[in-house]
Amino acid sequence: MCVESDGCEIEGCSSSDEVRTLSGSMSPGLKSSPDLHPCKPGQKFRAALLRCRSPAAAAGILSFGNVLNYMDRYTVAGVVQDIQRHYEQTDSGVGLLQTVFICSFMVAAPIFGYLGDRFNRKVILSCGIFFWSIVTLSSSFISKEYYWLFVLSRGLVGIGESSYSSISPTIIGDLFTNNSRTMMLSVFYLAIPLGSGLGYILGSSAKVAAGDWHWALRVSPVLGITAGTLILVFVPEPKRGSADQMVRIKTRTSWCCDMKALAKNRSYVFSSLASAAVSFATGAFGMWIPLYLVRAQVVQKTAEACTKEVCSSTDSLIFGAITCVTGLLGVVIGAATTRLCRQRTERADPLVCAVSMLGSAIFICLIFVVAKKSIVGAYVCIFIGETLLFLNWAITADILMFVVIPTRRATAVAFQSFTSHLLGDAGSPYLIGLISDALQQSYAKSALWRFLSLGYALMLCPFIIVLGGMFFLATALFFLDDREKAEKHGFTTFYNPGVKPPSGL
Repeated sequence: MCVESDGCEIEGCSSSDEVRTLSGSMSPGLKSSPDLHPCKPGQKFRAALLRCRSPAAAAGILSFGNVLNYMDRYTVAGVVQDIQRHYEQTDSGVGLLQTVFICSFMVAAPIFGYLGDRFNRKVILSCGIFFWSIVTLSSSFISKEYYWLFVLSRGLVGIGESSYSSISPTIIGDLFTNNSRTMMLSVFYLAIPLGSGLGYILGSSAKVAAGDWHWALRVSPVLGITAGTLILVFVPEPKRGSADQMVRIKTRTSWCCDMKALAKNRSYVFSSLASAAVSFATGAFGMWIPLYLVRAQVVQKTAEACTKEVCSSTDSLIFGAITCVTGLLGVVIGAATTRLCRQRTERADPLVCAVSMLGSAIFICLIFVVAKKSIVGAYVCIFIGETLLFLNWAITADILMFVVIPTRRATAVAFQSFTSHLLGDAGSPYLIGLISDALQQSYAKSALWRFLSLGYALMLCPFIIVLGGMFFLATALFFLDDREKAEKHGFTTFYNPGVKPPSGL
């Protein structure tokens, strides 16, 4: 039978059962004793609740929260044409929405990384979700005269979502190890394309159902509050490094020491730069590809330019569905390919990422070649290009877990998020819109030139993706050395806590 921490007896348990405590540790089953007394109803409920807090359930809830994180982020992109008409903005003005969001996101990421390495992580996660949910709901009531306030609200949402993206992977990293960790991180990062695609679908569907694009911002907040509550109740707070079977470091290093060590970690630096290339492309595509395809159909005369209050959402729905499917395929294929390639080479993780990036660049280039003649052909290229691009998301996170010690991972995730957004999607939506506007001003503003100018601006993305592939190849050169340093640091901590850890972890 099971025994709770206050000494009461829990019915219906065998002598070999264990009960998970609030701290996430496991209390071994004890034999019946005359000193034990029956549990009260409230204590039975609490014990049953604690047993539900399994690592798999925690990973599922955290993945659900990540889906909502990205769904909320791309809901705006799903109704970007309506926002542009409602607030009467240019391409660069609309691109500013995503840029402000990402800028606030990346500035807040290192702060939450610092907090996540030192304080209760699930409380920080829940507070962040509650915050962005309330701000998103409030932003749906901003009138057309206050576009600056709408832009500001997206910045505040970025702060709330930053807390989640910076900290939640480290909880999964402390609940699982080896291939099981790779699988769970794959599921977690599947939420990026899945949530992004659902954001387009949610935004478009809510707009059509209500006849008003503002309702696109009023659905995800309800789901967000639900996810925050589930995290508080069911997600444990594991000890940092517990899954790696390392003794905790008694003397915690300072933030400056952590940053110096990460700067010397070459695998971490190059994989972060590669992540920035991925962020640049996905940020630009997420904001502009649906609008680009709408303009392509206007040029082909299969559709007319939007002059109504509620614009057509067909392309956003299709693009969202493609993003969901390619995200699923990319993450699954990436995890399976990496597991297979690890049997042949220990550098499999960065090499798989490099090959997928270089292959993705080819098909993304073809999008702008075939879009003028065939929308179906453009969608096929988008499907293949996105699948290859999404291969590396979970693998990149696993690279970080291999080369960075557990007590530094939240900071590493946060700073990687900061750099990838700073050099990636913080500026790419606005930059693409700026280039498009500049090209339109230089020539006649015909429907054809509006289509071509946006396409020429988006052609910057394949070149950035190739650069990202080069960074992953550089990561492969140093991956084994940096992984060995991290493993030695754990060994040194176990046997001789007084030895200075190796640099670059």
